[in-house]
Amino acid sequence: MANALFVVSERGYWGEECIEPLLRLDDAGVEVDVATPTGEPPVVDERSVDPAEVGEELAEQVLECDGSDERLQNPVSITTVDAADYDAVVFPGGHGTMWDVNTDRHARDLLADAVAGDEGTALVVCHAVGLLGFTRTDDGEYLVDGRDVTGFPNEWEEGIVDDHDLMDDGRKLPYWVEDEVIAAGANWDAELDADTSVTIDGDLITARGPGSSGAAAETLLAELGIEATA
Repeated sequence: MANALFVVSERGYWGEECIEPLLRLDDAGVEVDVATPTGEPPVVDERSVDPAEVGEELAEQVLECDGSDERLQNPVSITTVDAADYDAVVFPGGHGTMWDVNTDRHARDLLADAVAGDEGTALVVCHAVGLLGFTRTDDGEYLVDGRDVTGFPNEWEEGIVDDHDLMDDGRKLPYWVEDEVIAAGANWDAELDADTSVTIDGDLITARGPGSSGAAAETLLAELGIEATA
């Protein structure tokens, strides 16, 4: 049986970007574990469960899973897991990743190890793509240098923060995902004219945002050689 590790933010993960792939992998028979930076339960971004923002059905689905899934309620610390023990490592997005997952050295190691070698795959979604701006290979090069990627674009971020990079909740963005990833040498294309954006480059899969979560999960399953259920 294939298995996957989800690395989820304690500072605000985007509901759809975690729950949609999680449930799709469950349905396909993939065994899933959940980890967070410290081992504390992940925290869902309130905006991602606002019915006015995402619709009632999705909000209810995310809230139900967030509140009852044993894996989300009792995650392990990323300091205790090894990418080599998993067929895939998944990094759901959400603005919260910018304050914990993306700059965490253990998260960087998990991503680099998942992409290195002949086995293993990484799926990185939305704001978690910012992790690529901080991840280096063993030889000191940026992991994303020369790779094709998608992720949360500046054009969308401009509609969220004010002129001082402040969000509605008062938090200041420490960086913008697109800028950091391009600076690390990525070939960036968020495919803004497309309904969804999922990019594969070797063992690295990236996805643009919430609306690409389902397509990202299907892509990951295909890369693992697993047929998705309808």
